[in-house]
Amino acid sequence: MFGLETDVFILLFISLFAACAFEFVNGFHDTANAVATVIYTNSLKPTAAVVWSGICNFTGVLLGGIGVAMGIVNLLPVELLVDQNVYHSVAMVMALLLSSIIWNVGTWYFGLPSSSSHTLIGSILGVGLAFATMPENKTGAAVNWEKAIETGYALLLSPLLGFSLAIVLMFILRRSVPDEAKDQLFKEPKKNTEPPTWIRAVLITTCSLVSFFHGSNDGQKGVGLIMLILIGIVPYHFAVKSDLDPRLMQSNIGGIQQTISTLDSSRLSATNRARLSQTRNELSELSALVNGTLVENRIPNEKRLDVRRDLLLINSNIKKISEDEGSNLSASQLSLLNKNLGEESGLRRFTDYAPLWVILMIALSLGLGTMIGWRRIVVTVGEKIGKQHLTYAQGASAELVAAMMIGMASWLKLPVSTTHVLSSGIAGSMVANKGVKNLQAGTIRNIALAWILTLPVSILLSFTLYIFFRWVL
Repeated sequence: MFGLETDVFILLFISLFAACAFEFVNGFHDTANAVATVIYTNSLKPTAAVVWSGICNFTGVLLGGIGVAMGIVNLLPVELLVDQNVYHSVAMVMALLLSSIIWNVGTWYFGLPSSSSHTLIGSILGVGLAFATMPENKTGAAVNWEKAIETGYALLLSPLLGFSLAIVLMFILRRSVPDEAKDQLFKEPKKNTEPPTWIRAVLITTCSLVSFFHGSNDGQKGVGLIMLILIGIVPYHFAVKSDLDPRLMQSNIGGIQQTISTLDSSRLSATNRARLSQTRNELSELSALVNGTLVENRIPNEKRLDVRRDLLLINSNIKKISEDEGSNLSASQLSLLNKNLGEESGLRRFTDYAPLWVILMIALSLGLGTMIGWRRIVVTVGEKIGKQHLTYAQGASAELVAAMMIGMASWLKLPVSTTHVLSSGIAGSMVANKGVKNLQAGTIRNIALAWILTLPVSILLSFTLYIFFRWVL
């Protein structure tokens, strides 16, 4: 398969299996949160809930695009992503996947709604930092810190907003819902008794929204992992999108060259002058390549990683150059640059993609994980965050807020934690009901501890595992 030697094919298979295992474990945590309220409130039976959630997740992954997936991929430095040594790529993939799985399984075992997103981000950072210590890393590149900081803000602010918005929504419900409906909405679920039809419909709708947007965000993280594996181990097939005619790049290259030709390099900072010179050389090389002789309209195998590297660096450098005060690019010029660099009709359409079979494989892994491991997290969300049991209003409020936050993050192409957004929404709804005293201090402390420890532990795990695998392989 893919023309690989037997040992490399086995490593590819193990890596793909590990990525699916990560999404399977992700289903324990994050998708279980999505079905917690409908199961706990008896709106749906567990089997029906997880199957329906799986369908919504599948749809979300399928329709959610790949912006978040590419954000995950681009956290790592270009040098690591285009390493010609396939065993180095295997070490990278196995380190970040195993560290993520170890932490996720451990927190799942204790029923803690830990964040798969935090775990994955931490693992990627650990691998990047470990790569910085490698002798072949001449530039000292470790992590795409600009993207990492942007991701960090999203992960930090989303649960705080979820907590606050749930309080606001509960306040609005108490003030706007008629008394008769309010009596039903703010009741605790009765054991083995379905809620009123209209409440059941609301809860199923909010569960569906959370599941859909979870697929559009968290599902993409798995897609990003698979693409890291494929780009690293079988770059000849996946470094750039092979079913696109490379000659389509020429119009984009020409448009970019025309725009940056107006730049006065003397007005740029020294760093950006160097970037501009490098970008012009890379654009010229790409232009010569795609205008040369191409067998079957394909980039030669030995050039595919180089082309990916050039495309990523062109995109990164031009973004930094355009932000320089001395660039003086007009709004129309910036718009033209974005169009020629973008993923829809620009150069990034050759690097920012994922085959349909990858998306389907991740969707299936998420769904299976949900069906098998949902119970522990459901009990925590339904009974252990607050001192009182979850009411219909609290469940609906938390899930509606979670759906809004995750949907917004997916639109902005940022990864967020379904676990933290939803559990913070539950906590906010408990505070809105009877104040801070309504929270169970022990559970909140454990969740907060898992939140605080996830990044440093996953960074340390992946850092150590990468060094180990580089030594072994």
